[in-house]
Amino acid sequence: MTVRRLGPADAEPYRAFRLTALRETPSAFTSGYAEECAKPMAATLQRLAEAENGPGALLGAFDDGGTLLGTAGLRVTQRGQERHKATLYGMAVARAAGGRGIGRALVRHVLRLAVEDGELRQVLLTVSEGNEPALRLYISCGFEVWGREPRAVMVAGQAVAKLHMVRLLDPEVTRAGG
Repeated sequence: MTVRRLGPADAEPYRAFRLTALRETPSAFTSGYAEECAKPMAATLQRLAEAENGPGALLGAFDDGGTLLGTAGLRVTQRGQERHKATLYGMAVARAAGGRGIGRALVRHVLRLAVEDGELRQVLLTVSEGNEPALRLYISCGFEVWGREPRAVMVAGQAVAKLHMVRLLDPEVTRAGG
């Protein structure tokens, strides 16, 4: 498996992967399948270009044959007084590739990028309440729950709460959890 930054050349496989993830696990995301399907390929290209050229990144995990198996992104806040924060977003692993350590590898790469940034002091994320495998993964990577948002998203008329998590990047915390 190889983990690398995604760029505009990855637009087609990334879009297909993302749409599959949105269709298969709609409660895991704040975007919906139908709304993402309606967006043109130009929106995917813009998302990849922003991630490629900004201080954050959008990563993909690929098998030896070049198939995209998972994604995770790091979005860095640009406002001056919040520049110490970033968000892990777009985390997904193909169902057929589950249980192979792909999610852990992606989270670790995101955290490594955050530390290498030099200015970041914490990484935030949200995870849908009830998504126990993802919650266990994040906790094992040093994230901790700091809050719960009831009815964070509505999926097919059903309210889904999101747990807010944080991973501090202080040197003593980074050594312990990463």
